[in-house]
Amino acid sequence: MRLGGTEQLKVDVRIVAASNVDLLTLVREGRFREDLYHRLNVIYLQIPPLRDRREDVPLLLGHFMERYCQENTKPLRQFTPAALKLLMDYDWPGNVRELENVVERAVVLSTQERVDVDLLPESIRSKEIVRGVRLQLSEFLPPLPGEPGSRSSADHPQPSLFQTMDEIERRIIVDMLERTGWNQTEAAERFVIPLSTLNQKIKRLGIDVRRRGRGDETLSVVSGK
Repeated sequence: MRLGGTEQLKVDVRIVAASNVDLLTLVREGRFREDLYHRLNVIYLQIPPLRDRREDVPLLLGHFMERYCQENTKPLRQFTPAALKLLMDYDWPGNVRELENVVERAVVLSTQERVDVDLLPESIRSKEIVRGVRLQLSEFLPPLPGEPGSRSSADHPQPSLFQTMDEIERRIIVDMLERTGWNQTEAAERFVIPLSTLNQKIKRLGIDVRRRGRGDETLSVVSGK
């Protein structure tokens, strides 16, 4: 019915709505209209964050690369293998919008057809994993054949992804323990995890705290006594 009118008009529409919050929780808290929620909630699709579907990253990179190369009247660009590896490893807290901005920035700044690591934002080149802990991903990524530092795979086998992730986690935990004076309770609070979880990780990763801790108190925590 038109505003101020008296005649009802029939329409055939389909409404697609998106939200980055849990609407049902908002309904229960009285912060979202329940009748509107049930009108919208006919077919529900949950799209996981980009960090949980990294296989979509190359497709999105290609899509946005083609778009912004056309908009800026530049030949089609391509990311180098090193840049692509960093983009695949990044967690994308801003999801697809952040990825799109990264591609547009790279296209605008690029002067060559191959987009290398130097055109990526600092947040990607040096990712902050936890507050105060910054790691250069290149420290953990084995060099490809032909790159400086590469060695024969027969004499020096490359670490697996799981070994690399364990080393990164070990570095983060050791860094936090050093900053808290090897006080595991404080470290667990800073990580926002239970102390028992931190203890399990310390044992699994083989982090030696016996000679670095604060005497018997730290030993008793590690041993679970």
